[in-house]
Amino acid sequence: MNEFQGEPTRVLENEHVKLEYLENSARIVRFYPGGRENIFAEMKKEPVTTPYGDFYFRGGHRLWHAPENMPRTYIPDNEGAQVSDIPNGARIEMPSEPWTHIAKAIEIELNPDKPQVILRHELRNDGAWAVAFAPWALTMFKQGGVGIFPQPVDNVDDAGLLSNRQLSFWPYTEIRDMRLILRDDFFLVHATPSLPPLKFGYFNPHGWMGYWINNTLFVKRFDAQPGVNYPDNGCNCESYCNNEFIELESLGELTTVAPGQTVLHNELWEIHESLIVPFVPTEIQKLIAEIIGEGYCLN
Repeated sequence: MNEFQGEPTRVLENEHVKLEYLENSARIVRFYPGGRENIFAEMKKEPVTTPYGDFYFRGGHRLWHAPENMPRTYIPDNEGAQVSDIPNGARIEMPSEPWTHIAKAIEIELNPDKPQVILRHELRNDGAWAVAFAPWALTMFKQGGVGIFPQPVDNVDDAGLLSNRQLSFWPYTEIRDMRLILRDDFFLVHATPSLPPLKFGYFNPHGWMGYWINNTLFVKRFDAQPGVNYPDNGCNCESYCNNEFIELESLGELTTVAPGQTVLHNELWEIHESLIVPFVPTEIQKLIAEIIGEGYCLN
């Protein structure tokens, strides 16, 4: 039987990708692109203690609801999952959280023809009154790679008189952190062990971010809706990096959810191992070449 930190897991795989998810929780804990080693972080740190029990980060991919708050965000999700099969995948449904009365569900579907994973995240308000929140999908990766975050480049108006980007920094982030490289076209985060941690967020109109590790480019795609209300000063894309892992986070709209209502947030994961156009745009090939150095040869 497969297991992760003592918890039983199930496996989804095809000729392109393999992943493991927990039987008892809506968590994807390992991800193996193209039969290679797991690229997700595997956390073994002590849990966060809350009035509702211990919350474990574990690593890998999870679903939260924003904005972040203690203890609301950290309600334990260690048990009670109901798993059912869907075509090329699985659906994991969690019971309603105590106190928040929000129920989480994730559908995982492997594309049989390409190295892609389709994720459908659901948050349902099972409470007796309306609650304001946003779906928040977080993926934790091993260190040793580079996070890639494309920036807005187009003018808002023809004359270029209006701002076209914003950036949110968390209080513990040092602007001079050497891991963080701010460019006009991309922000880069070199995921190397260092403290204090850093976190930033922004509105990403391109609807994708990536992580380059072990000659593999992982791309996370998500919906980007200009003009809607996103958490954290308008962020639909965030990244957190500490001395153990780097996190790529996508967020949905911050909205008031009525009793019985469900909100959805989808992601598409792509794996690119050869960086061949048209799957990866030319500018990304050039960026990867710059990251790797002069010895890297484009295909």
